[in-house]
Amino acid sequence: MSSSSLFPWITFLFLITVSFSNVDAFSGTYGVNYGRIADNIPAPESVVTLLTANKIKNIRIYDADHAVLTAFKGSGIEIIIGLGNEFLRDISVNQDRAVQWLKDNVEPFLPDTKIRGIAVGNEILGGDNMELWEVLLPAVKNVYSALQQLRLSKTIEVSSPHSEAVFGITYPPSAGAFKETVLPFMKPLLQFFSQIHSPFYINAYPFLAYKTDPSHIDLNYALFKSTPGIYDAKTKLHYDNMFDAMVDASYAALEKVGYHRMEVIVSETGWASNGDQNEAGANVKNAKTYNDNLRKRLLKKKGTPLKPKTPVKAYIFALFNENLKPGPTSERNFGLFKQDGSIAYNIGLRGLVPSSASKGYWRLQGWYQPLLNVICVVVTMFLWS
Repeated sequence: MSSSSLFPWITFLFLITVSFSNVDAFSGTYGVNYGRIADNIPAPESVVTLLTANKIKNIRIYDADHAVLTAFKGSGIEIIIGLGNEFLRDISVNQDRAVQWLKDNVEPFLPDTKIRGIAVGNEILGGDNMELWEVLLPAVKNVYSALQQLRLSKTIEVSSPHSEAVFGITYPPSAGAFKETVLPFMKPLLQFFSQIHSPFYINAYPFLAYKTDPSHIDLNYALFKSTPGIYDAKTKLHYDNMFDAMVDASYAALEKVGYHRMEVIVSETGWASNGDQNEAGANVKNAKTYNDNLRKRLLKKKGTPLKPKTPVKAYIFALFNENLKPGPTSERNFGLFKQDGSIAYNIGLRGLVPSSASKGYWRLQGWYQPLLNVICVVVTMFLWS
């Protein structure tokens, strides 16, 4: 066959590959959730310095705050932004509203700010707002269609993180299954995500499981410490930690509805360093143990017992303690770092200031802030080299 006759076939195969290529919104295996329900945390520019010093390349934010997206310009850090639950009804109505949202909150920051994904809503299915259940899929479809219209669908992933409340059973892992009430909404959502090659995002917290039932759950099993673990008789697989079991329960649930090839990514996991008297296990020692062991486990790029060849990816919750979050005390104490930028406990991360440093440092504004950020990175890397 001549080279001229081969050209159309090569072009055809290239177009097929491009059309069905996956958007990889997660480099490596370790990311962090950057929540900002607080009035005492570092400015976004300082957060870039902190993340860069710790070589954290993936973050997830819960909105599309312009100050944050501007601060991350040129950092190389990959970001998943959030389309908040409060926007879903409006976005679900028609594609034009989704297009406008992208023009306002995404396009102006590209390509210098590496926006790699949009999380449409958070923990919708399994929640108590049935109206949001109904508008989630139309909103997701309109966001994806809008990305296509703006020629961004090949570089920006669309997803929607879920809580453990979507499952009816998770133990043993092979029994993992979605609730019957969730299935009429989950199955069409999964079908669409399968078509556009998006992963399944789950917020998986061994801490919450242990806090709910401390008398029946082995704390060591939840903290990745030495333990007999559990044996899944159906798969003949052994689990020595709850985190892996939660991930594989998600895979099992997906398989039961026909999506055995869909990747599971943990969009949130973490452990509280403080809590109310009735919040079992919420203390600094356990938070340090969980996050230290989890970080080491993720950096090994290992899979789970059920999916040994698929490295687990996870976003840790959270970067800072958030003093304005409602709810029990634990909700305000998931941070890897304190509000002044010092470490909450030592798991090998680098705080840019010692614990006694003035909080006022982080409030510095003006033309000299970027220069100070660069100086901090250089000094920190020198000290830790």
